[in-house]
Amino acid sequence: MNRVILHCDCDCFYASVEMLYHPEYRHRPMAVGGDPTRRHGIVLAKNQAAKMQGVKTGEALWQAQQKCPDIIFLPPRFPLYQQHSAAVREIFSRYTDQVEAFGLDECWLDVTGSRRLFGDGVTIARRIQKEVREELGITLSVGVSFNKTISKLGSDYRKPNGITLLPRSALAELVWPLPVERLLMVGPATTALLKRKGIRTIGQLANANPSVLKNWMGKRGELLYAYANGWDNSPVARFDELQLVKSIGNSTTTCRDLTNREEISQVFLLLADSVARRLRKQGLEAKQICISLRDTELHTITHQMPLSRPTCLSGELHHGALELFEQVKEEPYAYRSIGITAQNLCHQGEPGQLLLGEDPVRRKKQKALETAVDDLRRRFGSQLVRWGGLLTDLSLTGGNPSEEHTIHPAAFHP
Repeated sequence: MNRVILHCDCDCFYASVEMLYHPEYRHRPMAVGGDPTRRHGIVLAKNQAAKMQGVKTGEALWQAQQKCPDIIFLPPRFPLYQQHSAAVREIFSRYTDQVEAFGLDECWLDVTGSRRLFGDGVTIARRIQKEVREELGITLSVGVSFNKTISKLGSDYRKPNGITLLPRSALAELVWPLPVERLLMVGPATTALLKRKGIRTIGQLANANPSVLKNWMGKRGELLYAYANGWDNSPVARFDELQLVKSIGNSTTTCRDLTNREEISQVFLLLADSVARRLRKQGLEAKQICISLRDTELHTITHQMPLSRPTCLSGELHHGALELFEQVKEEPYAYRSIGITAQNLCHQGEPGQLLLGEDPVRRKKQKALETAVDDLRRRFGSQLVRWGGLLTDLSLTGGNPSEEHTIHPAAFHP
């Protein structure tokens, strides 16, 4: 029996939530981002008026302002978005207990067992759309299909407020002509690799030689081949299951270009402090670290490496980021945006190998110290206790990157 999987994507979610509180911006170009006066941040979401002016999610604020001089920027309010995200998921849970979040604004729903009560997949999608719009003032785009991968493609097909049915029989006609970068797990680096090899559409990927794809990309090549052919049996998690976060990251766009190692080190320390704090909050440690560097030509470099042991300590993440930077830097350099992502996460306390020369007592004390600082910051504000190295240039390190963070409930794919 074919499953019936919905992928529900809240349209322009952050911007939609903000317009509930700022209805005066509904028909004016508006985007949620950072601080344009400090050239800080990117467009996280935009409304339809901004989209019509060519503004794109993910571009720098100054780029959006060039396209649309009268655009209004609002700072992100993640606690507010989390509240509305929870309210949307509560409506989803009326139809199934298999609700799997993919970020704050997207969810998969397995409604295979709900059809006798509520109708077929498209009927359920319409009911959910109506309830979310009437109760919360937010529109959804929904893909209806036989697995998670294809349903996610469907939710992108008709935006905003659309429903797209993609049955298995429509794979060749509706899915294969799509650009390969639309497929789940195909990010910028993978897209560039595939295009260099002459693979530009999902159909070309589906009809490629799987052995050749494996030679190019290892196991990921085999997985992408399967996804392109509609082979994805991964289950939708239940609403009450703990979904282990696979990566936690912070990035920031600085008020000026970073042109020397001292500045790079300061900003990496700011980011490492934030990432480590959030790891500890969730009881997690990182086995791998990844850095991203974006230059003045908007070219992005990412590089990653395994850590010597799992960690949730700021200093160890900072040291790892600098080690990676030394491996990839090409002088002279000028970076306007840098980031750190903790990857391959595990629960704190999982056994690890003791390293030669390591002082476990010192490490335990350092963790206790940073945990105590976490508590002070929670009670009295994030600026109460700071690393001394962050006080030398507050124009670079005076912000709080935790307010613009990234948590990936599925593995980050370059």
